[in-house]
Amino acid sequence: MSEPGIEASPYRVAVRSLCDFTARTGDLDLRFTPSPTAQEGVEGHQRVAAGRGETFEAEVTLSARSGRVEVSGRCDGIDMQGPHGPEVQEIKTHRGALDAMPANQRALHWAQACVYAALICRARALHGMQVVLIYFDIATEQETRLEQWWSADALDDFFIDQVTRFQAFADQELAHRAVRDQALTTLAFPFADFRPGQRPLAENVYKAAHLGRHALLEAPTGLGKTLGTLFPMLKAMPDRLDRVFFLTARTTGRQLALDGLAALGAADRVPVRVLELRARDKACEHPDLACHGDSCPLAQGFYDRLPAARQACATQTGLLDGPALRTQALTHGICPYYLGQEMARWSDVIIGDVNHYFDLSAMLHALTRQQRWQVGVLVDEAHNLVDRVRGMYSAHLDQHRFRAVRRQTTPPLRQDMDRLQRQWLALNRTVLGDERTEAAPAEYGELKALPTGMIRALKGISATLTEMMATSPLPLDSDLLNLYFDVLHLIRLAERVDEDHFMADLEVITPARGRYRDTRLSLRCVLPAALLAPRWQAARSVVLFSATLSPAVYYRRLLGLETATYHSVASPFTAGQLQVHVERHVSTRYRDRAASLAPMARVMADRFMQQPGNYLAFFSSYAYLRDARAAFMQAFPSIPVWAQDARMDESARSAFLARFEEGGQGIGFVVLGGIFGEAIDLPGTRLIGAFIATLGLAQVNPVNEAMRRRLDQYLGHGYDYVYLYPGLTRVVQAAGRVIRTPEDTGVIHLMDDRFDRAEVQALLPTWWELGRHDPE
Repeated sequence: MSEPGIEASPYRVAVRSLCDFTARTGDLDLRFTPSPTAQEGVEGHQRVAAGRGETFEAEVTLSARSGRVEVSGRCDGIDMQGPHGPEVQEIKTHRGALDAMPANQRALHWAQACVYAALICRARALHGMQVVLIYFDIATEQETRLEQWWSADALDDFFIDQVTRFQAFADQELAHRAVRDQALTTLAFPFADFRPGQRPLAENVYKAAHLGRHALLEAPTGLGKTLGTLFPMLKAMPDRLDRVFFLTARTTGRQLALDGLAALGAADRVPVRVLELRARDKACEHPDLACHGDSCPLAQGFYDRLPAARQACATQTGLLDGPALRTQALTHGICPYYLGQEMARWSDVIIGDVNHYFDLSAMLHALTRQQRWQVGVLVDEAHNLVDRVRGMYSAHLDQHRFRAVRRQTTPPLRQDMDRLQRQWLALNRTVLGDERTEAAPAEYGELKALPTGMIRALKGISATLTEMMATSPLPLDSDLLNLYFDVLHLIRLAERVDEDHFMADLEVITPARGRYRDTRLSLRCVLPAALLAPRWQAARSVVLFSATLSPAVYYRRLLGLETATYHSVASPFTAGQLQVHVERHVSTRYRDRAASLAPMARVMADRFMQQPGNYLAFFSSYAYLRDARAAFMQAFPSIPVWAQDARMDESARSAFLARFEEGGQGIGFVVLGGIFGEAIDLPGTRLIGAFIATLGLAQVNPVNEAMRRRLDQYLGHGYDYVYLYPGLTRVVQAAGRVIRTPEDTGVIHLMDDRFDRAEVQALLPTWWELGRHDPE
């Protein structure tokens, strides 16, 4: 049944991608969502397969070629001795009422099943077979079976029709890849030479991608890491990588990547498709509307207008950044966010937040596995990854917020919420003590596990909300929708909790209101290594890079990268460029904060009067910042100062940075570890020095102490992992704002006597040559 004259070099496409391209029509409709996570889907498939008989073949790999398109995939199951003859089973997990599923989604599932059936008939010379859809409800574990009999000829006609509709785009993609790979083979570095230290950085990235290894690369701030990692990863792309993901922890990092790719000529001289992914709340045009055609005009007819928008994006000149994607989407009358999700399938370089690959339901990770892509992943400012993934794999529910949402609901949801509230109050009394009878009940308590009754109550809320949303979906900015996602996230994590990787706790977050105090219920990720393992396995090469990845053991053990190579690029800067002073007479310990204000003000004023210019002063909290600023302004009112505010928006941040002009004078007061502590570039005389108060240690509180004890138990050195290593990372990042180029000079004052300790200095950059500028 195969066609003659098939040419070499086929375009390979997964069954799911083929059907997504050809079989989707009508509105974008999320009334039947959120769907199960990838992990829940895998577990659901396994439960279904486990209940089948001995003749059931699970996860069968299939492929066939039609024209220049090779279609492949793994069907969920084949039973050659089914009740009505040979059958293929396509298993779909879901939650909620099945009759609420949109017709176009059901049509997509039938298309996938029929393509698999066609491949089976070709492979096993069958005359026909039963095509079966199995819908498995992950909440109730109930199966729904739908079936149709198809002849082999009808299935083959269907398969060829799908491929024919895809063929033109496949030909375009093959031509694009050939031109892209040729251009990347001859791609030259955009400048006359590398910066000092930039070449060894690039060499290590290329080796990792070429050999299929993971790597941790520490390279000084100001080296040009963005371009120094993107260039070699693109050079390694021909014949080795299908996609490159550049992931950042901050918005500023995405822009640096876009600028770097523009410098390389991407999408202009070099035909590389570059896509910037933005968060849904940033890309949504109508956050007050629900995501379906009856509510949002950009969801109506989405899949009917998608082909033209996809083609326009695939053939446009220039980077497909956020504004460009929005322009294309609105030109074609469709949602920018979901157009971005589609273009992730067809782009060469994808720039996004770290959650796009590492989150529990991350799209880029799911696509990588579904499409069997060979991907190279670059993680910028990777020192943030430990905290970010802990946040992704942790869940919190606030009782007072829960109460507020409950007042907006109606039965039967309110009954489910009342059931949870009773469980919650009982848990508070058990763990923290009874505020009605005890004079001083506890403010914090750890749990061995979440009570089964509480999990049952949360699942009841989830099920009721799922049924409600199937008919009346909630807008994106709804408090109830946000609560729904929080509940789902907590349930999903609770099913994966083990004592090695998580801890559960209760903490009081509001004082008593009448008879009760409100608490926060948390599942906290302590050791993310095991949860990240599938991410490392899915990628050909992951390169984590930052100015601060020391000590390497901290990142290796927490992230699960024990076998990754580690390389520290020597700094191109010298001690002659940077004066580093340790102020041994200052203590910024919490008990000494008030006494530290006057001596710190004197240090800052003396330096400013000795060398007027722009400085940053870093403090451990907004409260400490406010006290220090007030003391400084009172003692030295003639020196200009400006300060970071906790509620700064983008325009306020830009205005703050604009104060740092070439040749300017003044001191900006900021929070250590905040938005101005990294990823800002103030070269030359825009910044000539920094004052850093405290070691950046996290606050000593019950949560951090519980984390310290847990890490002490499993890894040892709990204090270092929770307090010392992250704190000094913040210090080095802040200091890195001062020297940005080989021509820069500056000064840093480390204002705490603990900086004089040998164990602390061992974790600071050696090129600083601490103490060389201080008197004996």
